[in-house]
Amino acid sequence: MTAMDATIPTHSLNVDKARFNMIEQQIRPWDVADSAVLGILRELPREAFTPEAYQSLAFADLDVPLSSPAVEGECMLPPKVQARMAQDVAVQPTDTVLHIGTGSGFMAALLGKQAKHVLSLEINPQLAQTAKANLQRVGISNVDVRCADAAEHGFKACTVQGPYDVILLSGSIAQVPDALLPLLKVGGRLLAIVGDEPVMRATLVTRASETAYATEQPWDYTAPRLRNFPQPSAFRF
Repeated sequence: MTAMDATIPTHSLNVDKARFNMIEQQIRPWDVADSAVLGILRELPREAFTPEAYQSLAFADLDVPLSSPAVEGECMLPPKVQARMAQDVAVQPTDTVLHIGTGSGFMAALLGKQAKHVLSLEINPQLAQTAKANLQRVGISNVDVRCADAAEHGFKACTVQGPYDVILLSGSIAQVPDALLPLLKVGGRLLAIVGDEPVMRATLVTRASETAYATEQPWDYTAPRLRNFPQPSAFRF
């Protein structure tokens, strides 16, 4: 060991190794090959967005709770899921983004590192404040975190900015709300995890023209529900 090596904290070495393993063993095998996304994941400190009580799980392949004791549905999605979502919506440097479900702010940070501007909505006031602090701590200034129920009053909070190049939902919903589709620019992409347990699918909707939308479902993942999103009617003729 050199004198320089001796000055590097063991904790730093452990974190760097855990981040490397996260990318190589979890994220790349999930068909994430975009160099920009991988580069951000190498530099963006995921541990800075992980609650202190769950620091040992910062790089784990699971949903990390955002409160202690854990509250159902309030979690940071696994690294591979966030990375794949970031890749599939193909954020460009000129893009404006609507993000629903801020959580700890990590996904918003990942989007902010790629986009021109991100509006991120979080229903839980405490999480919204935490996310703002986390983003400020790592120096990300182009993400506007607002405490709001995204689905309330016909998705009114989503219309304060826009139209958007990208809309991304950090959680699952029963179906893509029709009210969100007109908020996409032509060429814009919406990504959400859609369905009911045990089958949910990542659903990528692209606005092909003023009146036409194309839909793909490239992968499966069962994610916690976003709160207060409309449920399809159970009534059948």
